[in-house]
Amino acid sequence: MRLPKMILFDYGHTLLHEPGFDFLRGEEKLTDFIKTNTHDFTPEQITTFASHIFSEIGRVRQQGFDLHERQFQKFIYEYLGIEFSVPLEEAEIIQWDAVTAGGHMPGVERMLQYINAVGIRSGVISNIGWSGNALAARINRLLPEHQFEMILASSEYMFRKPHRYIFELALRKANLTPEEVWFCGDNVQADVEGAANVGVFPVWYDDKTVENPWRNAEKDVLPACEHLHIHHWDELVIALGKLQQEHVTAE
Repeated sequence: MRLPKMILFDYGHTLLHEPGFDFLRGEEKLTDFIKTNTHDFTPEQITTFASHIFSEIGRVRQQGFDLHERQFQKFIYEYLGIEFSVPLEEAEIIQWDAVTAGGHMPGVERMLQYINAVGIRSGVISNIGWSGNALAARINRLLPEHQFEMILASSEYMFRKPHRYIFELALRKANLTPEEVWFCGDNVQADVEGAANVGVFPVWYDDKTVENPWRNAEKDVLPACEHLHIHHWDELVIALGKLQQEHVTAE
């Protein structure tokens, strides 16, 4: 391992998690902003239809590509004859905040304070259908002290991790080589092996103390690449501290 100039992070169950995730609650909240509901669809009916469409989209996402939440919203609500009194950009944030307010992964604020203090640059790459603006708004609200240079949502750039293009985009935006960057995430295939495949050093953030509704059997498979395996953000701070000390000693 070498001391990184920049660390990129996954979003979900890495920096933040989403307790009590409930799509129905999001649709119920949006009823306060409905201007037209041609067929008087209930929140339950809207949620059922949206879930069906989302499962169809899943075929595309499994192939390494993503669709934007705005496309999803426009189709769902226009198909059902529903109009809102607020723009869809605002409706998205209202809905997501009602679905789940979000929460911190243990020790994340302390870890970010450390890398900021020692001058390690940082950013985010997330596989997510919500828009980049909504993701940035959520991260800014819950982690106001962050210094992320970029917050990349796959919905904005078509490609999902582990596709190399989304990693290479971040490297180009940072103007760094793969050897100068680490990537931290909880998903073995998308985050750990995806980063390794482009030459970025991966950190497998394997926290099991916080419930993860998206966890699946794949996450119990060990990464087929060199990586740093941690279970708490304090372990990353310790690892970085040791590398810094070695760097100072070498000089």
